[in-house]
Amino acid sequence: MRTKIARQGLSAAALVAVGLALTACSASGSASSPASSSAGSNGVQSSTGSTASASDEPTAQSSSGSTGSSSGTGGDSVAGAACHTSSLSFSSSWGMAQGEVLINLKNIGSTTCSMHGFPGVDLKGQDGTVSAARSTMAVPTVRLSPGQTTNFTLHFPPNNTGGSGVTFTSVVVTPPNETHSHTMSLGINVPADSNSAPVITVDPVGAGK
Repeated sequence: MRTKIARQGLSAAALVAVGLALTACSASGSASSPASSSAGSNGVQSSTGSTASASDEPTAQSSSGSTGSSSGTGGDSVAGAACHTSSLSFSSSWGMAQGEVLINLKNIGSTTCSMHGFPGVDLKGQDGTVSAARSTMAVPTVRLSPGQTTNFTLHFPPNNTGGSGVTFTSVVVTPPNETHSHTMSLGINVPADSNSAPVITVDPVGAGK
């Protein structure tokens, strides 16, 4: 039975990787944070302690920008200092709908910084790595004062098949226009279907706010 499940998981991961043309930055050089607790199926964990919602923090103001057609992990450049991975804290929380996870980014630096673009997102599990594709949402410019929080949404097909599916246990996040990544614990389970690859997408930072 284990051999059959692993074969299904590998097939799904392989098809997803082929179907998603836009990939995120690799996890090399990422700063890992210990998980707050062990990840379970469909569980979301924070890499900075307890699970936090972006609504618990002062939120950033976003201004609308161009659609997401730029290359790399980010978008167009913005005026002012860019938010660096080292000046951000990362946490996760459930979105409003099933199959949505919010990745929250808080400015823990001492100065205001800006972000504009799509983050790089790599989901990792024992069956392999899947990179999230970009959605078609417009890209806003987000400016974060010290202590302010913004987020982006990760969309995935929840496993409601009754089968074991494919489980991811961590996510590697690269902020827009950055080369350094951050690894955080994340537990989600998607269907293992050899006939159709699950679609996993990510929205730009600050979209929908």
